[in-house]
Amino acid sequence: MRFLRHLYVQVLIGVVVGGLIGAFYPGFGSELKPVGDAFVALIKMLIGPIIFTTVVVGLAGMSDLKQAGRVGLKAFVYFELVTTLALVVGLIVANVFTPGAGIHATAASLQAKASSVAAYETAAHGQGVVEFLLHLIPKTFFSAFVEGDVLQVLLLSLLFGVALGRLGDHGRPVLNLLNEVSRVFFGIVSIVTQLAPLAAAGAMAFTIGKYGLGSLLQLGQLMLCVYLTSAIFVFLVLGSVARACGFSLWKILRLIKEELAIVLGTSSSESALPGLMAKMEKVGCARPTVGLVVPAGYSFNLDGTCIYLTMAALFIAQATDTPMTLAQQLGLLAVLLITSKGAAGVTGSGFITLAATLATTGHVPVAGIALILGVDRFMSEARAITNFIGNAVATLVISKWNGDFDETKGGEVLR
Repeated sequence: MRFLRHLYVQVLIGVVVGGLIGAFYPGFGSELKPVGDAFVALIKMLIGPIIFTTVVVGLAGMSDLKQAGRVGLKAFVYFELVTTLALVVGLIVANVFTPGAGIHATAASLQAKASSVAAYETAAHGQGVVEFLLHLIPKTFFSAFVEGDVLQVLLLSLLFGVALGRLGDHGRPVLNLLNEVSRVFFGIVSIVTQLAPLAAAGAMAFTIGKYGLGSLLQLGQLMLCVYLTSAIFVFLVLGSVARACGFSLWKILRLIKEELAIVLGTSSSESALPGLMAKMEKVGCARPTVGLVVPAGYSFNLDGTCIYLTMAALFIAQATDTPMTLAQQLGLLAVLLITSKGAAGVTGSGFITLAATLATTGHVPVAGIALILGVDRFMSEARAITNFIGNAVATLVISKWNGDFDETKGGEVLR
């Protein structure tokens, strides 16, 4: 039974056990939500300090700070290209399979559920481009860590790392201290991660217990399309990108299998962020590249979320019998290119972004998002896993593209 010692096997067992508890004891299962939430909270507690120490140590140790700018520019170009492709793929699949056809949701039925989407509509009004840019600046140095905002922490890390690098030898003691502090935080992560199987069981028991298997059957076609499209995107698109840069997608998945199991169990890609950063460094990606690409990718390289947004928008249009011409769909795509970045890091960002997009286009009824509230939790695993794999591939590709990938470390593991 040596295979039981592997964390990913333990997490998968936890998922199965949690699913059985939720199916046969739904009342008890729905009460286990705090178990999964506690684990995600523990990991999120560590994300800010890990990003800060990793980015600062990486930047301060670089001899040429212009290299950081080049990494950032390449990451931005890559993120935009790949997420645009994800939006297009979602648009095509939704048109081919039309998962919302035949539901015929009426205005009266949507009005009855209006209260359930009111909060998302309200939040969507405050997610413009200007508001998003101003939100990048924390109120105080420490408030970014208190609120757990990844982009704010990243901004502070960049400023601190550049300033520390300019100090030269005078900043060496601080640099050495932060390097050791970083090792301590990663050590804490390894301890917390041992709770992942229990967290996965609790999260899955809550999902099945609260929403039930009946909701899966009701909107099963939409769920099937989202999962199928995510799989196609991962294996065809990301697989081709990885192969073009000399990496094997299967070996990348094997490398991050423990983190993927955690993401599957908790429905949160953030819960595996520290593990991803550690493994990317281990296989040869330079620390500054990892420190810049991974945190930024968690806000701007959301391939799974982009697939979900286009499919959900068209699903609502089809379900409410709202016709959309090709021009209107392209307009929707153009709006999503902006709004898919605008709600990054915000709780419930998927629904907020969807509400903002539908409100901006003014063609599809915003109240229609109530149709997918019940099954959104079941689709979150597909989004989170696709986002996570996309960021793993992005980090490797950008590191290779930037010329700072150490072939001696990752060559045998990833080819």
